[in-house]
Amino acid sequence: MEYNGAHNKVCANLLEDAKMNAKGFKKFKRYIPFYIMALPAIIYFFINNYIPMGGLILAFEHYTVSGGIWGSQKVGLSNFKFLFQSSDAFIMTRNTILYNLAFIVLGTCLAILVAYFLHELRRNMSRKIYQTIILFPSLLSIIIVSYLANSLLAGDTGFINTQILQPLGLESISFYSEKKWWPFILIFVHLWQMMGTSCILYLANMSAIDPGLYEAASLDGAGRWQCFFKITIPCLIPTIITLTILAVGKIFNSDFGLFYQVPMNSGAIMDVTQTIDTYVYRGLMNTANMGMSAAACFYQSIVGFCLVMLTNTLVRKISKENAMF
Repeated sequence: MEYNGAHNKVCANLLEDAKMNAKGFKKFKRYIPFYIMALPAIIYFFINNYIPMGGLILAFEHYTVSGGIWGSQKVGLSNFKFLFQSSDAFIMTRNTILYNLAFIVLGTCLAILVAYFLHELRRNMSRKIYQTIILFPSLLSIIIVSYLANSLLAGDTGFINTQILQPLGLESISFYSEKKWWPFILIFVHLWQMMGTSCILYLANMSAIDPGLYEAASLDGAGRWQCFFKITIPCLIPTIITLTILAVGKIFNSDFGLFYQVPMNSGAIMDVTQTIDTYVYRGLMNTANMGMSAAACFYQSIVGFCLVMLTNTLVRKISKENAMF
């Protein structure tokens, strides 16, 4: 009797597992078209992001063309030691972090504010026109943006000097040789070009907020700005947190075109325009030092990963439901 009972239990478990497997296969079969659609992006992501990870070994080598990636002399942490002993490490780290912090804080505030203004427009045609105008700069190549900036900032022919300062009797400014202007210029250019993308994301989330909340607040006498701070902002907090965590993960990355093309690679202002990405490029182009460039990239990736984990942990402690994982 005990044998028969155990046998029946095993058969029941096997039958249950078979049903679960059949259900899982049926569910997988249902999503096959979506997997096929995602396959090109997965392949691109694997080739572009994972295969190059093998090149991290260059950070621990004195690379030579004859030796190649796998045959060059191993030097341990010498590339990192040389990198951190130079003044360039502090300058590029400081610039990369401070610029990105400014981009995150100012970009988030400005994107939410502009999205709210667009959301308040009642005419769909006006809203679409303004959305197009705001989104258009993000579609421009950074090369075009750099020449637009040069047409404004050039010493002899720039619009600011020839059309504003000189008619007012003020002295011309040599923007490409004076460092003090560039933190403001780079932040302005970045916000002008990239605000449209973030603005659209926040606008889409605002459109999903229940209009009944605004109607109830209006009946209670709440004004437009009270609705903004008491209803709109709280409803956007999950989106703000998610985008902030993703931005913090890239806080050690920089827009190469913004920091290299817009300043026209001017050496006089390099102290305020040098970031990790431009340092790696100049290290490859000027000194052909593959090892130190790889060490800088490795350092950039590790710190970015740690910052994402730290930020997500802090968010989880404050509000677990808003954490990414």
